[in-house]
Amino acid sequence: MAGKLLSIGECMVELSQAGEGLLRKGFAGDTFNTAWYARACFPADWQIDYFTAVGDDPMSSDMLSMMNAAGIGTSLVIRIPGKTPGLYLITLKDGERTFSYWRDTAAAKKLADDADHLRAAIESADIVYFSGITLGILAPEAVDTLLSEARRAKAMGKMVVFDPNIRPRLWPSKEYMLKTIEDGARASSLALPSFDDEKVHFGDKDEQATVARYKALGVENVVVKNGPDGVTLAFGSEPVIHVPAVKVDKVIDTTSAGDSFNGGFLARLVEGGTPAEAAAHGAAVAARVICHHGALISPDLLPK
Repeated sequence: MAGKLLSIGECMVELSQAGEGLLRKGFAGDTFNTAWYARACFPADWQIDYFTAVGDDPMSSDMLSMMNAAGIGTSLVIRIPGKTPGLYLITLKDGERTFSYWRDTAAAKKLADDADHLRAAIESADIVYFSGITLGILAPEAVDTLLSEARRAKAMGKMVVFDPNIRPRLWPSKEYMLKTIEDGARASSLALPSFDDEKVHFGDKDEQATVARYKALGVENVVVKNGPDGVTLAFGSEPVIHVPAVKVDKVIDTTSAGDSFNGGFLARLVEGGTPAEAAAHGAAVAARVICHHGALISPDLLPK
């Protein structure tokens, strides 16, 4: 059955080292990464759209052209005169990546300012996807607007998917961060937390504790990702199950591991797969991604 996934968030300009003092330009961002892998994995009759705000500058135009070339719809993207996309620089030292960000005046911070446009975009979708980073870049009143529309979509029976993706540097305080992440979970029907984040910021002792906490917030379906230790699934009233990770010989770059898992997981789920089958497929996609450099790898490299 055909449908539409709407991914909401920020895509940034990515600068990475290209050798000899040169930099390579790309585009990436957590919810866009998931849209990329969703487009690669979803059935062809599903539409994958990205919702954000960009500027009217050449870099924004290049970004939209790249999305369209990848088969990701941009008709709902807001263009704001005088604004530009956010930017980050990857620095490698002894194989470890560090990131420097320039996003204070990024257009994406305005993505929820037009409540009517946001509502129309969400109403057009069957699956709505957003993350803690989406919430973290927005002003408090814009967070309220987005979460109000997410709750409305959930009440309408849409699949509302939330990856907490906790990044403390985006938030003015830990208390506000944790409260807003919980509000994001309450607005969703499927949560995709990463256990490392939940352990550090919420103090969960194990994956079962993470499942219990999200269930208590009213999330019907919970998928806890734990890297090489696999995935813990709690769907509806079904028993909690564990799906192992796919082993790889050598990890090259873990960037986008969770984002790619999410895209592969949702793709198999909409095809009618069981949650366990969807998790296994998501794990296989993530295993391919971490064997290559960069957030976005060619769809030709992914498992079919």
